[in-house]
Amino acid sequence: MRLLLLRHGQTYANADGALDTAPPGKELTGLGHRQADAAAEVLHRHPIEAVYVSNLTRTHQTAAPLVKRLGLAPTEIAGLREIYAGDYEMRSDEDSVRGYLSTIGSWIHGDPSAQMPGGESGHEFLDRYDAAVHRAVKAGHECVLIVSHGAAIRTWSAIRSDLADPHHATSAPLRNTGLIVLDGEPGGWSISDWHSEPVGGHLLEDESAPDPTGRRS
Repeated sequence: MRLLLLRHGQTYANADGALDTAPPGKELTGLGHRQADAAAEVLHRHPIEAVYVSNLTRTHQTAAPLVKRLGLAPTEIAGLREIYAGDYEMRSDEDSVRGYLSTIGSWIHGDPSAQMPGGESGHEFLDRYDAAVHRAVKAGHECVLIVSHGAAIRTWSAIRSDLADPHHATSAPLRNTGLIVLDGEPGGWSISDWHSEPVGGHLLEDESAPDPTGRRS
């Protein structure tokens, strides 16, 4: 089976550098909509049989051009939402961003018991994201697209795959509409591509945006 994990397009919170993780979340910017359109131009060439989104507005908006083109209806799974920022929610100061990313880094480097202040532990995040992915897998499709979030995609992919160097997950960015491709099955995922740039092309990047959940830790 193939999983295509697509990060949503740019939001107003990404552009401002805010940790926006609670539903419904900020909407896509104009650039974010262009990224979504460009992603659809690329991804429609894949044999995608189903599309799953989180319960945050930005994933629905990002998936919209593609599902329209494919003639599919997206399925919402709340467990695909971003890693909850807890006490850091909607903050953009460097201390808050560092605290958020360092907690996630602890999970990736082997300590899922670490707790996001006011938020979830690594165990809690993995439990709900595993359950969400399992729901997509058990539908029986050979190729599915999951539109999710920067920190969630990077963290889950690093922990649940054969990634040889977990430091890659904290050092490699995942820009808006970046894509990670995994092949296999639960308990045996292999990363076949980690496309950090927007799938529609690097000209759709916004290098000036702080974008805390998609940047290097």
